[in-house]
Amino acid sequence: MRKKIIAWVLATCLCIGISGCSMLPFGPTSGVGTSSSTNSNENASENSSQSSFEEVIEEGGMSIHFLELGNWYTGDCTFIKVGDVDILIDAGSRYDSAGTIVPYISELCTDGVLEYVIATHAHQDHIAGFVGNSVYPGIFDSFVCETIIDYARTNSTSKVRESYESLRDKEVKNGATHYTALDCWYEVNGAKRSYQLAEGITMNILYQKFYENKASEENNYSVCLLFSEGDNHYLFTGDLEKTGEASLLTNNLPKCKLYKAGHHGSKTSSTDLLLEVIQPEIVCVCCCCGSAEYTSTVANMFPTQDFVNRVAPYTDKVYVTSITSTNAQKFESMNGNIVVSWNGKEMEVNCTNNNIIFKDTEWFQKNRTMPEAWKN
Repeated sequence: MRKKIIAWVLATCLCIGISGCSMLPFGPTSGVGTSSSTNSNENASENSSQSSFEEVIEEGGMSIHFLELGNWYTGDCTFIKVGDVDILIDAGSRYDSAGTIVPYISELCTDGVLEYVIATHAHQDHIAGFVGNSVYPGIFDSFVCETIIDYARTNSTSKVRESYESLRDKEVKNGATHYTALDCWYEVNGAKRSYQLAEGITMNILYQKFYENKASEENNYSVCLLFSEGDNHYLFTGDLEKTGEASLLTNNLPKCKLYKAGHHGSKTSSTDLLLEVIQPEIVCVCCCCGSAEYTSTVANMFPTQDFVNRVAPYTDKVYVTSITSTNAQKFESMNGNIVVSWNGKEMEVNCTNNNIIFKDTEWFQKNRTMPEAWKN
């Protein structure tokens, strides 16, 4: 399994290099950022990336993959591998994203079984890839899904939600187990708050009040999870907003090595209250950087200036999957697929395009104000 993961990620990096994907729109003005150090030249970064893959993926260990989605729309999809256990959190951003997500996962999930599938909330940028289309079969048509955990409430009346739930229920008829986050929290109907994935590695369903209470924003129904690998903790909050994050703090959260930025790095998530508690060391943002999909105000495009300002006191190790482009696809890789893992001594971040941290990109330096904490 260790060799399989190494070969797949390095092959992906090689393919990107062969295809001639330009780094110029988001290249650094000085240096290359990595998870553990800042290297002075591109060759050092490449050598570090390759050697770290050989060291960090241990048999039975954990790797976390933040995936690009094959288009310029922002969305979430995180694949997690723990030995032979495969977990998928969300599958955005559009139906045809399945054409990008499924091949990536298939290379690593060699038995075709996803032991755990989590759909955080009923927005298309988180669930459309579960559905897919006639050209690109979705997650439910491509894999056996053993345990499905999703939102306890929704206000959505969208077609994509109806399609997701219909296919989910079909999966249940075929033998899958389905729980809501609230089932897990109260441990009813066979659900559990904590699932052991391997020795010393657990997936924990956290509580937040909108599992039980009506929210005005669909984002606040998001399922929240904490993965623990020994003393290391990794937090996933979906698109949870300010009021939801305040409720989340009742869980007595630990400091976190890794935090998937809430709501794609929006100004309404990743609040000071949450960040003061978790003090993240690495932050991964799943979005198409600079997209005008939701706003024409540059400061509010993902990742927003407010998000940057709040995260900066804790870490500058911020990574972003994709960026808008003038090419025919309207997007290209920023960091690309972001793979995070623990090598026994420190966290490692290895990306399929480059390991440049957000503050060192040309886009950031043209479109964001550098926080004091990030000034050298």
